[in-house]
Amino acid sequence: QVQLVESGGGLVQSGGSLRLSCAASGSIFSIHAMGWYRQAPGKQRELVATVTSSGSTNYADSVKGRFTISRDNAKNTELQMNRLEAEETAVYYCNARLRSTIASLPRAYWGQGTQVTVSS
Repeated sequence: QVQLVESGGGLVQSGGSLRLSCAASGSIFSIHAMGWYRQAPGKQRELVATVTSSGSTNYADSVKGRFTISRDNAKNTELQMNRLEAEETAVYYCNARLRSTIASLPRAYWGQGTQVTVSS
């Protein structure tokens, strides 16, 4: 069983910063990539940023230059969010694409989500 646990969400004023963390645990053989997605009320879930096991990163155009994704070890990832905007209020989800055993195929796992509210 694999678990992804997010932390660090909360309320911040427009222009402020928050740092989200995600820790993966459980039966994990290897993690190919970790990332963050968000879902605002009435909207589809969208990519925010990803980082691979080799350190390659990918960002949504809307967050480039303001958000930074990192991995401090093989099972943890963080998202530093600066200059947040009210439109970025959403539930932020941690995602990991991983193999739980040496024989298993990679698949995606999701955390339970953490609320980020940006007041204008």
